[in-house]
Amino acid sequence: MRKLLVIAISVFTLFACTSKTETTEPKEENTTQVAQEQTNLSQEAVSLNDTTGKGLKVLLINGSPRKEGNTYLALTEAAKQLEQHGIASEILQIGTEPTHGCIACNHCKKTGRCVFDDDLYNRAYNLMSDCDAIIVGSPTYYGQPNGTLLCLIQRLCYSASSIMQNKPAAAVAVCRRGGATAVYQTLLMPFQMLNMPIVTSQYWNIVYGRDEGEAALDAEGLQTMRTMANNMAWILKKIHNDPETPLREKEHQVTNFIK
Repeated sequence: MRKLLVIAISVFTLFACTSKTETTEPKEENTTQVAQEQTNLSQEAVSLNDTTGKGLKVLLINGSPRKEGNTYLALTEAAKQLEQHGIASEILQIGTEPTHGCIACNHCKKTGRCVFDDDLYNRAYNLMSDCDAIIVGSPTYYGQPNGTLLCLIQRLCYSASSIMQNKPAAAVAVCRRGGATAVYQTLLMPFQMLNMPIVTSQYWNIVYGRDEGEAALDAEGLQTMRTMANNMAWILKKIHNDPETPLREKEHQVTNFIK
């Protein structure tokens, strides 16, 4: 019995010393893995157009007369997310400038430019020529998009069809309460006639907000903008030979418009 007790004590002492040694020994740190974990999307190289060699760029058109209202806030959220993927963006503000609507004169079929030579159209045309995708956003007016924005899109689609085909497109609707789905559908219909891939999200691209800045309270709406931007980046990179898959937020935000 005494021998068994001595053996048991010896084994316990040996185990205790071994455990202490293991816990106090410094573990070799995998610096490569740590560096990779600290690397985020904002540090990625600029994504390039495989045809022109230029950096990928998305045109965002703010169809609200309010320069920094809720539509601008929604588009800015998407623009910031695109930047994380190395994709540049530019927001065109339509403001309160007047513009003509399409009159189906077919002048653009002969010249490639609209017969009406106004500044807003020219800026949009030139920017679209230099961009690889487009996102248009509008507030909701009586269940319809801003009329100026709609006229501008129609004229672009007619006169600039050759430079818009095959470029991804998305629409964003902002509303106080209702009518946003009609705005969303209306904005997308011209793009669907030009062989333009439609970029979707985890929900319809809708953000809620009335007073300036109120859209910042719509967590689900802003996440929808980020997811749309992730999908836009993914499609653009697929088109331009990048095998990367889209990164999406794990938790789906849910916010009701009644607060």
